[in-house]
Amino acid sequence: MKKFGIDDGGRVQQFIDTECLRLTNEKMPKRENILIDSGISNTIIGKGELRYRTPYARRMYYHPEYEFNEAPERGAYAFERMKQQYRQQILDGAKRIAKQ
Repeated sequence: MKKFGIDDGGRVQQFIDTECLRLTNEKMPKRENILIDSGISNTIIGKGELRYRTPYARRMYYHPEYEFNEAPERGAYAFERMKQQYRQQILDGAKRIAKQ
């Protein structure tokens, strides 16, 4: 597994985490970038888990009834919407990295 970079913290997981964070941030609710910055500073790349730690992160994620700037691109369920749009692109990139 280590040879292909698919071990815990390996280059494939790092790629997946980085891409998921980058692409999800494009869909996150945004006012002053605090929620987005929280994801960047609290996510440990290579662990396989994005972490957004603000007092309102959960509320912003699970409540589509809120009005967001730049909606509908930004808003609730950002990670789920990102996966629908970019899943294959992320998987293809991971495959390329595993073959290196």
